Amino acid sequence: MESMFSSPAEAALQREAGVPGLLTPLPDLDQVYELERVAGFIRALGCERVALQFPDQLLGDAVAVAARLEETTGSKMFILGDTAYGSCCMDVLGAEQAGAQALIHFGPACLSPPARPLPVAFVLGQRSVALELCVKAFEAQNPDPKAPVVLLSEPACAHALEALATLLRPRYLDLLVSSPAFPLPVGSLSPEPKPLERFGRYFSLAPGRRLEEYGAFYVGGSEASPDPDLDPDLSRLLLGWAPGRPFFSCCPDTGKTQDEGARAGRLRARRRYLVERARDAHVVGLLAGTLGVAQHREALAHLRNLTQAAGKRSYVLALGRPTPAKLANFPEVDVFVLLACPLGALAPQLSGSFFRPILAPCELEAACNPAWPPPGLAPHLTHYADLLPGSPFHVPLPPPESELWETPDVSLITGDLRPPPAWKSSNDSGSLALTPRPQLELAESSPAASFLSSRSWQGLEPRLGQTPVTEAVSGRRGIAIAYEDEGSG
Repeated sequence: MESMFSSPAEAALQREAGVPGLLTPLPDLDQVYELERVAGFIRALGCERVALQFPDQLLGDAVAVAARLEETTGSKMFILGDTAYGSCCMDVLGAEQAGAQALIHFGPACLSPPARPLPVAFVLGQRSVALELCVKAFEAQNPDPKAPVVLLSEPACAHALEALATLLRPRYLDLLVSSPAFPLPVGSLSPEPKPLERFGRYFSLAPGRRLEEYGAFYVGGSEASPDPDLDPDLSRLLLGWAPGRPFFSCCPDTGKTQDEGARAGRLRARRRYLVERARDAHVVGLLAGTLGVAQHREALAHLRNLTQAAGKRSYVLALGRPTPAKLANFPEVDVFVLLACPLGALAPQLSGSFFRPILAPCELEAACNPAWPPPGLAPHLTHYADLLPGSPFHVPLPPPESELWETPDVSLITGDLRPPPAWKSSNDSGSLALTPRPQLELAESSPAASFLSSRSWQGLEPRLGQTPVTEAVSGRRGIAIAYEDEGSG
């Protein structure tokens, strides 16, 4: 029963780490894991205890990397065997429990700012890129040398973008190169002028230029798994990129390109459907995912206030990684919203496995905030921090007397007219769980209680004071297949 609501403690010991990747030859460790740069980072900070975080596919090299760093720096290395939520997030909490003074994150990363200050170095990896094949693929898909194009890549191919741009710039005049948006070190000041930060990347735009004017050329992926749902980073780019602008992906090994416009349209259509499901919902389950990303408390409070203003009830559920078995225990919830990092919110989910859809915070914002721009004009934000006050994308809720709350709305799924929400602020006394009746009786207005009362079977009735007290007697002995008092026939 415990595993239906939360992951038991034994699950961490019994869970398999997955299929390990191929072991890296010892002579190649320094280049693959950039050990010289990592050792310089550790020496500059003077750290005596350092935590090393590896994804499952790189755990085979963890011992060799830790031994090499201990030999080079003289510091004590700790390998984090488990993460708080996902391997893309920095496990700052695990590093602090080990008493580490710094954290080295290996493999793909969401680059979200951590909830607690701790020096972090990232090693994204250096996947080999066939530059000549990628140049030919770029020229085939971009015949106009004056068209504005942005070079994008998966994290492991980011090291090759500048070399690719050098080969293309003699011909292409308006070429922009993106770079990973690593979190700034503790106590450092942001550079001036600060480049545009979107999708976990920096874009050094010229004055007066906008990112929506550019097409995209993405270097990454493989021909073995061309489905973008398997790559949350590519899904984030396809959802957030300006509709109507060309978007091509290129395999770094073979140079084979693919037009991602059709798949981007399918992803946006799926997200618009989820927004409609959220508008029809009466009860929303807020799933508290990773707690190691900054501003998760503020985002949770924002989503609760958002659902309350839209006339919906919300429940906060801390279940760890969501599974169909866990969420099936809450049938009164109409939709779930996953509060996680940008990649965790778009992680692939088995189609049809969850009995209720799981949304991203941006989709709940579009469903509950009447001031949010209509589809096609509003950007798809994958990080919940973009919804909070202080962000350039923040759209405040209109006041209670605004006409936006009274705008007629028809469900595109059921065809029914949605009533306008009864706007309530977070300080309104009418938002309590108990509401008075005219007869001065207290009645619980919880959606869970209303859902339970509508079910045909509500569990065993206690019947307190109605059952006579009797002396306990011995019951049957044995197992269900053969009780002791049953005959052998």
